[in-house]
Amino acid sequence: MITHVTASVADFEEHRPRMFGIAYRMLGSAAEAEDIVQDAYLRWDSADRAAIEHPGAWLAKVVTNLCLNSLTSARARRESYVGPWLPEPVLTGDGTLGPLESAEQRDSVSMALLLLLEQLTPVERAVYVLREAFAYSHREISGLLDLGEANCRQIYRRAAGRVAAEREATREKRFSADPERWQGLVESFLTAAQSGDLTRLEGVLAADVRYVSDGGGVVNAARRPILGRDNVARFAMGAMAKYVAGVPVSVAEVNGAPALLFGEVAVLLVEFENGLVSGISTVVNPEKLQFLRRQLSHS
Repeated sequence: MITHVTASVADFEEHRPRMFGIAYRMLGSAAEAEDIVQDAYLRWDSADRAAIEHPGAWLAKVVTNLCLNSLTSARARRESYVGPWLPEPVLTGDGTLGPLESAEQRDSVSMALLLLLEQLTPVERAVYVLREAFAYSHREISGLLDLGEANCRQIYRRAAGRVAAEREATREKRFSADPERWQGLVESFLTAAQSGDLTRLEGVLAADVRYVSDGGGVVNAARRPILGRDNVARFAMGAMAKYVAGVPVSVAEVNGAPALLFGEVAVLLVEFENGLVSGISTVVNPEKLQFLRRQLSHS
């Protein structure tokens, strides 16, 4: 009996990384993804596993459908969220979200893409994530979602088209910079921001740079995006002097890209275009940093 239970847990744990990866990409929340995986375990534990021919596919189906059910209530909560909503940051250098060796793999967990996926319907998001991030075939996806294969193809084309259109409209690009060069650009931005020299900071910002801060109403943060080089430079310099002065800063891979960690109180992700900062996303809501803090404590 003990051996049977141990084998059951081992089978589940073998597939945990993929389950968490699917759930996080579907929900944009590490905490909610963990809850989904735990719920999946309860279903796995009570299932007739002798009748489960392919545990990986069975668990992927359970997780995907739990996420579909969760998305409706999650979106309702986000509509009442105070200020801009950003996905929860996750350290990805340790493989938490799976291998991120290619630009496409890193793109699948980027903050920018996760925000774009918010524009899709739950089913569109499921099909897109399963196809793009995990390379499931349309036949496999049809089995996971109990939809016709032709229907899955149509849903995928529609979802991919919507994502491409949103990328074009927002000028958001797939991750393309070399990671080492990207890290150098991030460090240059930090040096300029900490210099106290407004002109120097403006020199590394694009004219139409956009700054978004997620405090969730829990801590002080801009409740609307800040636009333009002058406005962003003044706000960023003031925020660093007021809120994170003296806080140790490090560079870590977050959601597939180098980011700045200000102790355990803030995560700042920077987007670049033509060598200049084109976008800044900051997560300071402590509730959204709980998973990342646990990751840091284990590193």
